[in-house]
Amino acid sequence: MTSLSLGSDLWCRRFHPSPTATRRLVCFPHAGGSASFYFPVSAALCGPVDLLAVQYPGRQDRREEPGVQDLHRMADEVTEALRGRDDLPLTLFGHSMGALVAFEVARRIERAGGRIDHLFVSGRKGPSADGPELAHPLDDEAIVAEVRAMSGTDARLLEDEELLGMVLPALRGDYRALGAYRADRDAAVDCPVTAVVGDEDRWTPVPEAGRWRDRTTAAFDLKVFPGGHFYLSDRADEVTGMLREHLAGTLRT
Repeated sequence: MTSLSLGSDLWCRRFHPSPTATRRLVCFPHAGGSASFYFPVSAALCGPVDLLAVQYPGRQDRREEPGVQDLHRMADEVTEALRGRDDLPLTLFGHSMGALVAFEVARRIERAGGRIDHLFVSGRKGPSADGPELAHPLDDEAIVAEVRAMSGTDARLLEDEELLGMVLPALRGDYRALGAYRADRDAAVDCPVTAVVGDEDRWTPVPEAGRWRDRTTAAFDLKVFPGGHFYLSDRADEVTGMLREHLAGTLRT
């Protein structure tokens, strides 16, 4: 049976408790995604790494809760849930919508005097203060079509009317949150940032991912993997290897 520790709140999932861990990695899912998306990463890194996967409301065991339709409010909630978890060097990894949430959480932790060792922003263009994250509002049909095109959700969920009815509210809320999100014009983090993207991701062209360079006062790196928007599913071993290499070299100074 899979070991699952909820901790003191519903926001973070610890699939593989590791009392000997020397690093902590917090992972943020994409729109419509859930904490379980990062179960394979947790399994691969368990031991030296304490991985916490963020569970947004409105899905899986939190599906009875209303979804958070404001990414800034979402970041406030996650930051509060992470309070007191700074006993280990902390790295954040967010994919797609999760990259924006991770960025905002990193800003809040740093503003409160905490430290982020590294921020990985995956599959998301660098945020702009000049326009929305979505060019126009999407109806349910358009949302499903886009998610299908991204290959981010098991096609069987999208074709099964009952299952689609369970996942669509979360998707709808997440897309509304993306449509409403604006980054502050001068918003930046003080930690190093690595933007990660697939070379065939038509939603996040490589040059657009490079715009994250303007959102950090520290070092910036851009890593490009073969693949589309969900390159990290197809290149799981390589992405996990990148994280393992980083975490092995993270030292508290």
